Amino acid sequence: MKLTHLLLLPALLVASVETPFEISPSQAQVSFTLGDVLHTVHGTFALKHGNLRFDPETGKAGGEIVVDAASGQSGSAGRDKRMHANILESARYPEIAFHPDRVEGKVAADGPSDVKLHGIFSIHGGEHELTVPTHVDAVGGHYTATAHFVVPYVQWGMKNPSTFVLRVSDKVDIDVHLVAQAATASQ
Repeated sequence: MKLTHLLLLPALLVASVETPFEISPSQAQVSFTLGDVLHTVHGTFALKHGNLRFDPETGKAGGEIVVDAASGQSGSAGRDKRMHANILESARYPEIAFHPDRVEGKVAADGPSDVKLHGIFSIHGGEHELTVPTHVDAVGGHYTATAHFVVPYVQWGMKNPSTFVLRVSDKVDIDVHLVAQAATASQ
């Protein structure tokens, strides 16, 4: 072995390792809130799949959290039909995704943590840089994460469904609740 390789060995032994996590779609909750002048519209989306990996030492992250765009429901069949056909165009853009690239702050192995998850949010054919404040509760290798962020959907190229009589916000609030656990070799 060359001397240069021996000098690099200690650095390789203490190199940070990314920790992989699988997100449970059945325990996920993705909801939206859209305000208008008469009332507030609440709805949900279904998580298709999700995984996350991050290096606790460097904050480097990867993975993806993917939502089924066509699963969006607000409790009104007519409103949902317009949302999918005219705003989200979910037949053309079937997925909404977040691809994290770093975690700002430290995630505790046990107990609560408040971090910021930075990455690329993909919706309606566009990619947008986003930093999401995230609260994480860790207990025995299971992690529950809750996050709130705002999507300026009109600014990002989607149509505003407002009419002459009905005026809605040009931004939609998103709330996410995810449950993850460390991925095992068999996953």
